[in-house]
This record gives sequence, structure tokens and C-alpha cells, in this order.
Amino acid sequence: WFSGDDVFIANENERQEYVLNENGIIFVGNARYIEARAWYYGQFQDLLNICLTMLDLSLYYRQDPAMDVSRRGDPKYVGRVISSMINGNDNDNGVLLGKWQGSFHSHENPSRWDGSVIILKKWRQDNYRPVQYGQCWVFAGVMCTVLRCLGIPTRLVSNFNSAHDVDRNLSIDKYYDSSGRSLNISKDSTWDYHVWNESWFIRPDLGKSYNGWQVLDATPQEQSKG
Repeated sequence: WFSGDDVFIANENERQEYVLNENGIIFVGNARYIEARAWYYGQFQDLLNICLTMLDLSLYYRQDPAMDVSRRGDPKYVGRVISSMINGNDNDNGVLLGKWQGSFHSHENPSRWDGSVIILKKWRQDNYRPVQYGQCWVFAGVMCTVLRCLGIPTRLVSNFNSAHDVDRNLSIDKYYDSSGRSLNISKDSTWDYHVWNESWFIRPDLGKSYNGWQVLDATPQEQSKG
């Protein structure tokens, strides 16, 4: 609400939606059949200590505690730390372990989650071991909760026929032999859908034209650094 803050949103309706609203809808499925899933963010349900512990468990804090704490007033830095901590793929006590195939019988099927609070509290109860299992909309839902709890306006974005460009050439590559038969050698793929987050804050490092919604993605598919 304070106009001098890096995360200030002038529009009251957007403050109500992206900071205060504890309930939302996550769109999943495919382009021909879009399903709306209810999600309980619950960012005000006694989660602040869990979210602060998340910052303290991160590799950023472990490597340089003084530097990490000094940067916690910077929403882009906090967003980067949280995007890393929502998944447990870096052996950093992250919140959720991702799984996209095989059996889920020994743990929770990602499709059964309907809110963040139970996941975050289970993570704490299990001594900060990753909760099993999550997929993109679960990572995004939990990340939205944590960032809203820490005061950063956040929303979810769903994209259908979502291109995953692994080799970074800004195209989805398909290969065929001389007879026109498809060759399964490309690492690129197109997913039915993908869900990620956007958070609202200014970018003094890039200039005013970049202020506003910033993309953050907690789904662990590729390393963030290197």
C-alpha cells in the first residue's frame, strides 16, 4: 500500500486480488478442455514463520548469511530464493518433490492437492523434508502463498500447448528422415499446459519500462544457475 515500496500496486482491486485473496482458481488441462481447479492459498493461516524458515534453509543463506539477510528487502532476490526453495531438487530442504510419471501410491498424487497450507505445514512437521509429490500447478500454488505471505503481490499464469525450448534457440525442433518419418531425437517438447507465477515489483536494475509483473517459475526442469 505504501507508494514508495518496491511492491506497491496503485490499483485497490489488484491489491485485494493479488495480496489479500486467500482463494483462487488454477487453470489446467489442455487447449481443448480447460479445467478450473479451486486452490486455497491461505497466506494468512499462521504460515509466516514457515516462510521465514524457508529463507533461512536456502542455499543462498547457507553460503553467505550476512549477504542473504541484507538482500531480503529486494523482492526480485526474495522471489529467486523462494522459487528455488519451493522444489526440493537442489538438496536444499525444498518444499515439494516433483514427479510426472510412474506410480504415486506410496505418497500423495499431485492431483489431490487443493491448497498450500496443508503442504507447508506437512513440510514443517516432517522436519523440512520435501513433500511428495508436486507438479507445475502445485509448485505455483504454493509459491503464490509464500510470496503473498511475505508481502509480494503474486498471481498464477496458465499456458496451453506450452513450448519447452531446451536448447534455447527459440524454436521447437522436429526431425524427419528422408521418407518423412518422425525421428525422436529432439529434446524440445510441447506440454499440454504449464503453470507459473508472476509477481509485481519495480526493476530499478532494468529501468522503469520493466516495472510490473515479473516471471518466476518454481517447477524444477532445468537448473537456474548454469
